[in-house]
Amino acid sequence: MLKWLLRSVLRLCYRVRVVGLEHYRQAGERVLVVANHTSFLDAALLMAFMPDRLTFAVNTYVARRWWVRLGLSLVDFLPLDPTNPYSLKTLVRYLQENRRAVIFPEGRITVTGSLMKIYHGPGLVADRSDATLLPVRIDGAQYTPFSRLRGRVRLRWFPVITLTILPPSRLNIPAEVRGRARRKIAGERLSDLMAEMMFVTSNRPRTLFEAVLDSARVHGFDHPIAEDIERKPVNYRDLIARAFILGRAIARESQPGERLGVLLPGTLATVYTFFGMQAFGRVPAMLNFTAGIQGMRAACEVAQLKRVYTSRRFVQAGRLEAVIEALAAHVTIIYLEDLRDRLRWPHKLAGLLSARFPRLAYSGRPRPDDPAAVLFTSGSEGAPKGVVLSHANLLANCQQIAARVPFGSQDIILNALPLFHAFGLSAGTVLPITTGMRVFFYPSPLHYRIVPEMAYEVNATVLFGTNTFLSGYARFAHPYDFYSIRYVFAGAEKLKDETRRVWAEKFGIRIFEGYGATETSPSLTTNTPMDYRAGSVGRFLPGIEYRLDPVPGVEQGGRLSVRGPNVMLGYLLADRPGVLVPPQTAAGPGWYDTGDIASVDVEGYLRLLGRAKRFAKVAGEMVSLTAVEDLAARAWPQDAHACVSLPDARKGEQLVLLTTRAAASRQELQERARAEGVSELTVPRRLLVVKDLPVLGSGKTDYATAQATAEREAGA
Repeated sequence: MLKWLLRSVLRLCYRVRVVGLEHYRQAGERVLVVANHTSFLDAALLMAFMPDRLTFAVNTYVARRWWVRLGLSLVDFLPLDPTNPYSLKTLVRYLQENRRAVIFPEGRITVTGSLMKIYHGPGLVADRSDATLLPVRIDGAQYTPFSRLRGRVRLRWFPVITLTILPPSRLNIPAEVRGRARRKIAGERLSDLMAEMMFVTSNRPRTLFEAVLDSARVHGFDHPIAEDIERKPVNYRDLIARAFILGRAIARESQPGERLGVLLPGTLATVYTFFGMQAFGRVPAMLNFTAGIQGMRAACEVAQLKRVYTSRRFVQAGRLEAVIEALAAHVTIIYLEDLRDRLRWPHKLAGLLSARFPRLAYSGRPRPDDPAAVLFTSGSEGAPKGVVLSHANLLANCQQIAARVPFGSQDIILNALPLFHAFGLSAGTVLPITTGMRVFFYPSPLHYRIVPEMAYEVNATVLFGTNTFLSGYARFAHPYDFYSIRYVFAGAEKLKDETRRVWAEKFGIRIFEGYGATETSPSLTTNTPMDYRAGSVGRFLPGIEYRLDPVPGVEQGGRLSVRGPNVMLGYLLADRPGVLVPPQTAAGPGWYDTGDIASVDVEGYLRLLGRAKRFAKVAGEMVSLTAVEDLAARAWPQDAHACVSLPDARKGEQLVLLTTRAAASRQELQERARAEGVSELTVPRRLLVVKDLPVLGSGKTDYATAQATAEREAGA
């Protein structure tokens, strides 16, 4: 009777939905239910809506509170003292009697809105009792006044609450792993299970524009969401209204599903253009304005673009007049200023009304698996290719990141990465706008003096960058410029030890290195505050499968291929313009070959050993060009280095190191290699001193130009 009464009240107040009850029945008898901890309602929700009478494992300190004692008088519970290692044995014995118990592995109610630290104890309990784990996601209760998120999210008295029961799971730890190592692995596998739960239950099928509307509903249409150097903050209502106004103007001169070029910097105007196209089912193709005339023309041909949207102000500021003139011979150039001038009050009124009733106005809806954007590979080692990403790809990657990193709606992202950069578009734009974080757009990551000042001025808490950009900021920033920063994420190129050291010593900030590719939306792995290993690029995000295939001549690691919901729809290639070529490897369709040689340790941390293309065969041995660069970086950490290979009649290939060190000597590198016990095959045969290394707009080393430079010098 009590359970029925409680269930009726909760269902009346919160319209509680329970999903996946069949998984509860599949779990068997010896079951440990693990749930995220969102509010003081969590135990009542599980007690009322789970089919059987469950026993709750409760912290003894919490159990002493009078109102908790009152609630515990109505249920079965086991008091657990987290400071007493023998306390867990009680729960182990209880489960071994083929019973069911509930535990919150975080040990406390979340104060971030994301998963908190996952204790190893519950994983050890499941392992020692040989119990089945049954993950349960509680969603919605964090928005009630019974949560601990007051001041962080918009609280409501009666939000919809959903309980999602996922399929039962086992830890399956090898028998030979024992002692502390077994406890640690049990805890890490439970943590992975909880992160997977958060991702799976968050990643429901929807489009980018639907995700924006959902976030506006959760956080409020008046919630400030974005700002740029014009210093005019906009909220969700402003963003949606301007997207409708601009999107309708674009829709009048294009067709649903048409790919449209976007040649704009990182500003709010670009965001309005991007989401305006999304609102009317058009596909923005983000052109790299640093690629030069040939690169942009090739991109337009590959994606079969008929129209390119840009801005006169941007063209003048970027001195792109010659580029635009060349492009105009192949595509129609449309200036945002001209679109704006053609707008009349009826158009603006229609946009404002659409923002009031956005779901009714959202027309021409694509499907989640339809193309959402086209990005272009950097061309660091060849001609650029068009990468077609779906709505589901981009949103899945954002949810994968959010499942690992405890972001909050009070975070402020400083996004200086260009929006043609996969990380700048996905993590720097789509992630904050679809999750309620504020984002400040700065148009160039190369302004090494100004970007740190902007971080200080806007109180940024999250910064994205590449090693090149972060190293530049460190040289010019005041030690207090990054006082408010919580997270700095580095990707796109290898993070150098010197950059890591300078940020730690000068700013007291630990850089979280990650890894990904444009083809994977882009993130595959990342270090996080809870999973960090210096020298690695972190652990795989939830929902991603990987395999390492052997490479002849390479003893350590293998060629990395991945599969997951964030892997692209396919390529647009120069020899087949406009034709979508889905990813596929020998493992089957849907697998993407990263082209990287990597290794994964027993704890799941990925280490990159080099590009498969960036190995040279010297005297019959495979030598990683990345390893050569690492050797030079350890010898001369203050300078920049890039290694390429040239044909050699005697040894097959020879290594050429481009370096900015004026006094570079091969002898010094040889001595360093001997001291470290490194093979002397990694010592380049030739050193080529340059003033600056060639760098792409994405922050990566431009190896195509570096190769051409080495070939030119060799010919001379």
